[in-house]
Amino acid sequence: MAYWLFKTEPDAFSIEDLRARPNQTEPWDGVRNYQARNFLRDDIKQGDKVFIYHSSCKKVGIAGVAVVVRAGYPDPVQFNPESNYYDPKSTPDNPRWYRVDVQFEEAFEKVLELKSIKTMPEITQTGVVKKGQRLSVMPVPEKEWMHLYKAAKAEVKSF
Repeated sequence: MAYWLFKTEPDAFSIEDLRARPNQTEPWDGVRNYQARNFLRDDIKQGDKVFIYHSSCKKVGIAGVAVVVRAGYPDPVQFNPESNYYDPKSTPDNPRWYRVDVQFEEAFEKVLELKSIKTMPEITQTGVVKKGQRLSVMPVPEKEWMHLYKAAKAEVKSF
């Protein structure tokens, strides 16, 4: 099993939106960065754990956990000319963009905010603490995942 962080703007799609979906499952689509695409296509597997990270909002940070229930497959919206994610250079025989399906696992009672994450000396490799790292899909080392998960659960007890 591997560990990941997926960024989303909660106004567009939040951890609560995932919880409300049928079977609490949703395709993670619309990723249009080649490095993030490569993770979706080549590295993310069924059973991997995902932090759902809310960005571009009042409380930026980790909002909950999902699990990958379907590994990478071509994102069909790339072929739809009416989609915001249409790519005229992509074809069904040679797709450029991929997605995975994720299923809700849990929402934290409080978002583990980025400002708190940045103060944790144990967190050095996860992309959100690195300058200039803007990927929407990124790996999280297992030790850092475990520390962040415990911190998110402890956030509730401290208030």
